[in-house]
Amino acid sequence: MHRSTAITNPNADTNLIIVMGVSGSGKSSIAKALADHYGYEYLDGDDFHSQDARDRMASGQPLTDAMRLPWVIRMRDFFRDAARKQQHSTLAFSGLKRVHRDELRKAGLKTIFLFLHSDKDTIQTRVNKRAGHFMAPSLVDSQFDSLEDPSHEADVFKIDVHNSLDHVLAQAIGVIDREVHCQADALLA
Repeated sequence: MHRSTAITNPNADTNLIIVMGVSGSGKSSIAKALADHYGYEYLDGDDFHSQDARDRMASGQPLTDAMRLPWVIRMRDFFRDAARKQQHSTLAFSGLKRVHRDELRKAGLKTIFLFLHSDKDTIQTRVNKRAGHFMAPSLVDSQFDSLEDPSHEADVFKIDVHNSLDHVLAQAIGVIDREVHCQADALLA
C-alpha cells in the first residue's frame, strides 16, 4: 500500500483528504468516517453535480468529459474558498480522470488521495445491492472504462476494499496520520 510519496501543496495550512474510486468502492462511507474521526467537514462530489447530470446518470447514460469538467471546477472553487477559511475537509470523489484530479490539486490545499479499488465483480455486486442512489448499476462498466489509473501519481495511496469497512478505515487513518499529520509535526519541529 505505501511507497515514497509527496503531498500536493505540502506547505498549505488546510488539509483536503480525497477518497476516490469508481462508484460502489465505498468512497462516501470512508470519507464520512474520516471526517468524523478528524473533525473535518465531509463533502460528497455527487452534491456538486447539476440536476441534468444526475438525471443523465439515473437514466443509465455516462457523463462525457465535457459534462464532468464544470462539476470539477465547482469543487475546485469551493476548496479554494475552504483554504481561505482554513476549513479541513474530506471529499468523496470518483476522480476517474487525471485532469480532474489535477484541477483539485490546484485548489491550493495540502492534498492526498486515497484510491479505493477492487475488481469489477466486487464493485458490481455492491452497486447492485445499493438502494436510493441516483447512479444506475449499469454504469459500473463505464466507470472502469473511464478510470485513468492514479497509482503512479505521487500523492495517491491505493487501498484495497475487499476487506471490512473497519479495516479499510484503519488503513486510511494510518496513511493520513503518517503522511499528513506527521509531516505537519515535522514542519513545526
